[in-house]
Amino acid sequence: MKLIVGLGNPGEKYKNTRHNIGFKAVDALLEKFESVEKTFWEEKKDLKSNIKLLSAKSQKLTANSQILLAKPTTFMNNSGFAVSKVINYYKLDPAQMIVIHDDYDLPLGKIRVRFGGASGGHRGVQSIIDVLSTDKFLRVRLGIGRPMDERKGKQKRKDLDRYVLAPFSAKDRNEIKHMTKEAVRTIKLILKNGLEVYMSKYNK
Repeated sequence: MKLIVGLGNPGEKYKNTRHNIGFKAVDALLEKFESVEKTFWEEKKDLKSNIKLLSAKSQKLTANSQILLAKPTTFMNNSGFAVSKVINYYKLDPAQMIVIHDDYDLPLGKIRVRFGGASGGHRGVQSIIDVLSTDKFLRVRLGIGRPMDERKGKQKRKDLDRYVLAPFSAKDRNEIKHMTKEAVRTIKLILKNGLEVYMSKYNK
C-alpha cells in the first residue's frame, strides 16, 4: 500500500493559507482519481486524520498497489503523531510514503521531488522525521516563495511564520491552481513509472 499525505492545518481559519497547499494538492488528487460521489474524506479520530482509500478502479490508473490518502487533523507541528498512527494501523513502510508540503525555499509555482534528507526547516516534515525516527520517505515540495522584503534582507523566523499562515494573494491564485494540477501530474507519474524514472526525466 502507498500512503500519500498532504500537510496543513485543520479548520476554516487556515483553509486557504500558504501552509495548507499540501491539503489542496491531496484534495485535488482525490478529485482526479475518484468519481464525484466518492470525493469525500472519512474522519478517523483514532488516527488523528481524515483518510480515503482509493477505489480499485482508481488504483489501476496509478499503480498496482492500494493507495491511501491522508490529511492529519493535528496542527502542522504535530503532523508526525498523526502520520505515525496511520502507518502503524495499516502496517506501512515509511519508505512507501509520499508527503506533499509547502516550501518557501522554492519560487512560487516550482515543484521539486526529494527522497530523504533534512526537513529544510519545515516543522510538519520535521515532526514526521522525529516521530518516525527516519527521514527515508519521499517529499513533493510545492514552492510558495518568500515575502518580498525577506528576499533582500536577513531572514526572520517570525516573519516567515506570518507569511506561511497568510492566504495567497489574489495575483498568486492562478499560479497556485496550476501548481496544484502539476502536483497531481507529478504524483501520478511517480506512481506509474517509479521514482528513479521520474527523477531522471522530470526532476531537473
